[in-house]
Amino acid sequence: MARKQFLLRIDPELWQELEKWAADDLRSVNAQVEWLLREAVGKHKGSRARQDRSSHKDGDDQEDESDSAPVAARPRADESIRGR
Repeated sequence: MARKQFLLRIDPELWQELEKWAADDLRSVNAQVEWLLREAVGKHKGSRARQDRSSHKDGDDQEDESDSAPVAARPRADESIRGR
């Protein structure tokens, strides 16, 4: 399968940190970013699988705690960005 190419705009300081980290791990920055993304996706999948298993163990009649809060009470994803 061919790799998908895309443009990534990134803060220069973050780029420098990625360059240092990649060099320490003997990788290119591209390979380092891909590794980081794979790690994050793997952790995300793992946490979702654990949530799915725990909800099935507790029974179908109980609500997932994250779904029980009203939509208005849940923090929005962009709220942390507003202060910048």
